Amino acid sequence: MRVVVAGAGIVGVATAIWCQRAGHDVTLVDRDGPAAEASHGNAGVLAAGGVIPVTVPGLARRAPGMLLDRSSPLFLRWGYLPRLAGFLRAYLGHATEAHVRHYAGAMARLLGDAQAQHLDLARGTGAERFVHPHDYAFGYGSDAARRADEWGWGIRRDAGVRFEEVAGDAYDDPFWRGRFARVVVCRDHGRISDPGAYVAALFDHFRAEGGDFVRASVADVVLEDGRCTALETDAGRVGGDAVVIALGAWAAPLARKLGARALRFETERGYHVELVAPSAFPRDSMMVAEGKFAVNAMEGRIRCAGVVEFGGLRAPASRAPLTMLRRRIAALFPDLTWKEEREWLGHRPATADSLPLIGEASGAFLAFGHQHVGLTGGPKTGRIVAGMIGKEAGEDWSAFAPERHSGRKT
Repeated sequence: MRVVVAGAGIVGVATAIWCQRAGHDVTLVDRDGPAAEASHGNAGVLAAGGVIPVTVPGLARRAPGMLLDRSSPLFLRWGYLPRLAGFLRAYLGHATEAHVRHYAGAMARLLGDAQAQHLDLARGTGAERFVHPHDYAFGYGSDAARRADEWGWGIRRDAGVRFEEVAGDAYDDPFWRGRFARVVVCRDHGRISDPGAYVAALFDHFRAEGGDFVRASVADVVLEDGRCTALETDAGRVGGDAVVIALGAWAAPLARKLGARALRFETERGYHVELVAPSAFPRDSMMVAEGKFAVNAMEGRIRCAGVVEFGGLRAPASRAPLTMLRRRIAALFPDLTWKEEREWLGHRPATADSLPLIGEASGAFLAFGHQHVGLTGGPKTGRIVAGMIGKEAGEDWSAFAPERHSGRKT
């Protein structure tokens, strides 16, 4: 079978490799090459316990104050608000306990074995050296901050996430000792020591195994008798027996044409600041709970990544999120030195219900919308889609079905 995959981020590359391993001839299509967007600049955490969405109960009440607070991790480019209003209504409408529990149950099945899924995907490739099984910790600056998060930890516990809590001065990573009042340590997680290089190495393996690559921008899908048969690109038509749309934040227009007509979709702009050649490195990845940003050791640098900014795909980077990150970094690491800083802006694909789209739509297969956990869930998503293409009997993944955005009542 000839499979065409649009998008060379972690989801697209993983899909291409799993299809290739199933015996299919595979062509990847991307305008820039591997890991040019969010797959490059993410925090590098394999967040198997990432089962809490941004839209938790009370968000609608707190959001206005957060947007006016310079220390908050939530930002908005105010000129974009008129275009954002419809999405925000739907997005905030999911900030209920019932939806959070639905989300947690679905995402626990997708993310819970992320460490094993990455190891399976990378085994025998040049990407294997970037995968590191590790704990993932959440640091709280006060006992009160930890208590305020108890509801979320209860949701994680119910979803099967294993964790334990220690006093900050008892946490056994010397880099972090004394920086927090309480630390919650999640087991069975992991980290990627250079996400961009990791996905590029997987892409190189795909090519070495005979996979094709077309550098082109995808403009449209081709439908024949209601089924997708090809991609229309600026380099011509690329057709196959199966077409996969894994274009992340750029996938929504194609998904709507394929049947997800009621899809409410936006980009969550994320930022990172890297500290190059620091005087010390953390052993474990850490989520700084009050600032909602992750700190992770990369090769030769520390990456501090996070922030949610709504502002669309076209606007340049905003200074306020980067200023907030730098202010948090300075407060957290007063004794750390480094040689230079690097900064980055990327676009996370976000649906109104925070759940990705994984499944068939008009004969194509959609695989996008993972929001903050695209790196974590990418390998398993690729495996699921490859199984769907091969019509393998598998688990029920209907929680992610594109059909939920069709606009039809079921």
